[in-house]
Amino acid sequence: MATVHPIRPQPEEPVDLHARAMDNLRFIRETMERAGSFTAVSGWGTVITGATAMGAAWVASRQRSPEAWLAVWWAEALFSVAIGGWTTARKARAAKMPLLSGPGRKFALSLAPPLAAGAFLTAFLYGMGLTAALPGVWLLLFGTGVVTAGAFSVRVVPVMGICFMLLGGAALFAPAAWGNVLMAAGFGGLYMVFGLIIAWRYGG
Repeated sequence: MATVHPIRPQPEEPVDLHARAMDNLRFIRETMERAGSFTAVSGWGTVITGATAMGAAWVASRQRSPEAWLAVWWAEALFSVAIGGWTTARKARAAKMPLLSGPGRKFALSLAPPLAAGAFLTAFLYGMGLTAALPGVWLLLFGTGVVTAGAFSVRVVPVMGICFMLLGGAALFAPAAWGNVLMAAGFGGLYMVFGLIIAWRYGG
């Protein structure tokens, strides 16, 4: 005689399975975003900024007063921020990457403190009549910011920052007459070289 086995009740489908799946996908996406790199640094924007810095160095070298010299470089700084912001936003939009995503936010927050320190030191050194020290300070602090921010970006970015730091350290001990040349070498030459590398290896 055949043995009769009781039929086991089928387990009920978990409630809100779709909602749980969406929560899991959101968690995975946010985790990957936080762990990822900020790849929206614009290589072509960096090249353009380097070219404008070359021009600014030439214009600054023809100024007769520290005030006029400083005004040229302040204008170049504002112009480069505008170019960098616009080209980076374009690249991020093309890649469908939120500009203020996890890596992008970390990149900006890491870059900002050294730049803010540079602004305060600029005012202090100018007030003390030590304008000749500014190229070295600018190059060194900008390089520091790029190194720290580059920890959240592609590998070539912190390498560029180290080159800026080395050039800035040399500029602090170089003759004052070399200031514009060293600024052109850093914000012009280094920017253009590394911008081309970024554009070639990381898609513009």
